[in-house]
Amino acid sequence: MRFSPAVVALSLVLATVSSASFGQSADVDIKPRSVEYMQMGEAAQKRGELDLAADLYETSLVVDPRNGSAFIALAQIARVQELPGKAIRLYREALILDPNNLDALAGQGEALIQRGALEKARVNLSRIETLCRSRCAQNDRLASAIETAEKKPVLSAEAVTPKPQIGEEEPVAETP
Repeated sequence: MRFSPAVVALSLVLATVSSASFGQSADVDIKPRSVEYMQMGEAAQKRGELDLAADLYETSLVVDPRNGSAFIALAQIARVQELPGKAIRLYREALILDPNNLDALAGQGEALIQRGALEKARVNLSRIETLCRSRCAQNDRLASAIETAEKKPVLSAEAVTPKPQIGEEEPVAETP
């Protein structure tokens, strides 16, 4: 009698856990139709038809929103079109699905460099170095992109507008 509450509780837990696993499907399987759209998008991208490729990648995401490769492919197109903000957002979506995706980390780092955020790109580089114990292509690619960007002069500092000198200001008309 002393063990009956513990036995009842244990059996309830086992029944709940075992029945919950029957109804779940594997989360890692991407729907085959989504993969087909990805392949058609890759072919269009190789032909240089970026708008068609983007449409096919987006269709792939509609079919299966867990397709991280489609997010990465869309981000690559955004970088080619010189839209680094959009690319960073798309890489972030891929990283939500898989935080350890080396391609997404490296691509996001390159988009950050394109935007001028070298320190954030270095954070991505350190994450890649942590995940990739030995040298990997993503690490080398991002490190060389950071090194190249460090050699470029900062253009935003050159675009500072000078302050007007005394006497150059236009008079302000007061309205009653």
